[in-house]
Amino acid sequence: MTGSSATIIVPTYNEAPNIVELVRRLSATVPDGCEILVVDDSTDDTPDVVRAVALTSTVPVRLIHRDEPVGGLGGAVVEGLREASHRWCVVMDGDLQHPPEMVPVLLETGRGTGVDVVVASRRIAGGSSDGLADARRRVVSSAAITLTRAMFPRRLRDCTDPMTGFFALDRQRVDLDALQPEGFKILLEILARHRLTVVEEPFVFAERFAGTSKATLSQGVRFVRQLARLRFGRMPMFALVGVLGAVANLAIMAGLIAIGVPYLAGAAVAAVATILGNFVLQEVLVFPDLRAEGRSLGSRFAASFLFNVGEAALRLPLPWLLVEHAAVPSVLAQGGTLVAAFLARFVFLARVVYRPRRTRPASPLVIDAVGAEVPESLGSDTGPETR
Repeated sequence: MTGSSATIIVPTYNEAPNIVELVRRLSATVPDGCEILVVDDSTDDTPDVVRAVALTSTVPVRLIHRDEPVGGLGGAVVEGLREASHRWCVVMDGDLQHPPEMVPVLLETGRGTGVDVVVASRRIAGGSSDGLADARRRVVSSAAITLTRAMFPRRLRDCTDPMTGFFALDRQRVDLDALQPEGFKILLEILARHRLTVVEEPFVFAERFAGTSKATLSQGVRFVRQLARLRFGRMPMFALVGVLGAVANLAIMAGLIAIGVPYLAGAAVAAVATILGNFVLQEVLVFPDLRAEGRSLGSRFAASFLFNVGEAALRLPLPWLLVEHAAVPSVLAQGGTLVAAFLARFVFLARVVYRPRRTRPASPLVIDAVGAEVPESLGSDTGPETR
């Protein structure tokens, strides 16, 4: 990175109460030569506040107001990247949950390591997501991160927090025309569609300074659509292996019963044979490029076998519990448990059995919401990923 100049891109939607404090804290911490670029989709007086602050700010402040906010927050970030004055850009929210005091840390890490992207992560030692509104949002966020990293294990091998909206990047390394932003998760879009080098810095996700969260059910739907456009990583082939295993299971069981084997014994033999067959197929068809990343063949087989046995033991009584004690229709209960088991199996295989090795350690430095350093001892190819 040349010098320390950068464009700080702040996508905003009705963040008027936060702008003055955001610019004040950025002005007090960012290196000389930086600019603040607010890309605004607001329906309140946020643009007027930005213009007023720009008159007195010691750091240059520019405003782009979009009357037609195509692509939501992600679209705003892409427009900011197109209009940025500097090669390096920092993307952050306007609600002060992303501490401005972290900006110099991200830029210095980018300059010192020569990577393409520096991610501010809540998920490594020293980081925290305590600023999320409630436990439900923290659970949803963790589940989305786990599923997404399972779908893109190689592109996200060095990124523990692809859901974050706080990161620095070298915009010359990103093909902006290849991006198809929709909703909040622009970092995922960037990392899934490019081969980029990534390093992380931990940060503490703060509470909002003012206003209310913009997260809604419609944003969740957008996230699902975004994953679909990114082709779900390895999941289609994994689903095919599962279907083949189910057909083979029924065929083996039917054949054994036809020759006089008791049905329970036949079911047990079919289950073991299916587990063995599925393991071979997932090795050859689903995870061939990840077999050398960590575990030995025997370890991969043992972990996979034990998970399948344990999952079956837990899953089989669950529909009965849902039907008898929660009044869930039997077909819906069975279907729901099968879908949950499918996702759980995929996540376990991708994140445990075939988990790629990280290529570099995370930095030990963390800046909290008010800019205080926390010692480490206190912290505990273009296009979708190649199959």
